[in-house]
Amino acid sequence: MTALTLAAGLLMGRDRLRVRARGGDWLKIAFLGVADALNVILFFAAYQRTSVAIAVLTHYLTPVLVALAAPVVLREPWNVRTLGAVLISMLGLVLLLAPWSAERHDADLLGAALGAASAVFYASNVVVSKGLVPVFSGSEMAFFHGLLAVPLLAFLVPHDAWSHVELIGASWLLLGALLAGATCGLLFVWGLRRVHASNASNLTLLEPLVATVGAAVAFREPLAPASMAGGALILTGAAVAIMTR
Repeated sequence: MTALTLAAGLLMGRDRLRVRARGGDWLKIAFLGVADALNVILFFAAYQRTSVAIAVLTHYLTPVLVALAAPVVLREPWNVRTLGAVLISMLGLVLLLAPWSAERHDADLLGAALGAASAVFYASNVVVSKGLVPVFSGSEMAFFHGLLAVPLLAFLVPHDAWSHVELIGASWLLLGALLAGATCGLLFVWGLRRVHASNASNLTLLEPLVATVGAAVAFREPLAPASMAGGALILTGAAVAIMTR
């Protein structure tokens, strides 16, 4: 979040919109900061309590929530193809992650609830960000909401935890923050200007697919036939979303 905020601040002068924001717009930016921080906190809390498959699966309820909310909140037209694309991708996500294959623990229910809660804040972020597109550029949204999200996240870190950060770990974290965090975060908010919110959120289902394939290549984790079929369904849903206008 820090890397995204700093990078957005450096780029903000290039794509800044010369539009006067009203008080309600700034309240929405503040909401984005709080919601994004809670999204991060709840998602990693889910990781701590349950399997990656269950945490990711519940977190990626986001496209379904956005597809249902966008026509109501943003007045985007109902589109059967978009909803179909979401359902196809969600089925693919279930097959890809196969949460039933993990050993069950007592904390799985809590982990699933935390993942689903993070999905609510993630979805609200997408919808609110799309509504602010006429007022703020992508860089402006990333920068201004980060001014609230970063201090909030830092405040919630236990005080003694800062002393346990090692140089090697911090270096990898910084690299990931600059590439996967800041760069991809800016690309996402810039992309929201060009597509419907429901389509954008559906395309985020490519994330767990890329992570799964990357783990298979980098760490030689096995890919079952069901997982490969799930990946194919996610790509199918993404293709339908791209072609939907």
